[in-house]
Amino acid sequence: MTTNTENQGNSLDIVKWGLVVVILAAAIIGNQFYAEASVLVRAIGVVVAFAVAGFIALQTEKGKQALAFARESHIEVRKVVWPTRQEALNTTFIVLAATGIMALVLWGLDALLMQIVNLITGV
Repeated sequence: MTTNTENQGNSLDIVKWGLVVVILAAAIIGNQFYAEASVLVRAIGVVVAFAVAGFIALQTEKGKQALAFARESHIEVRKVVWPTRQEALNTTFIVLAATGIMALVLWGLDALLMQIVNLITGV
């Protein structure tokens, strides 16, 4: 009996996802088809179509899982201890200095190897 209920929910989800795809395709094709219409009207139409498609997608099992994941992610982001402006600047300068030093080392190594190749090949 449980399997039957799961199959019904799964098949209903497939219908919902199919409807989402149809709505999104209609928004894209309609935007192209009505190219002579006002950009504002077309933009509002596309936004409304995407909102409806998103609402339908959130009614599926995967949509509910994605929404729960987004909520949990938002909670985790609020727990992060973000660096101060000074810490971010210091880290940025350290990365820039290290990148500059590595660029100089690689440039010097390239020049040295170029000299060795020129010496060997006689160019």
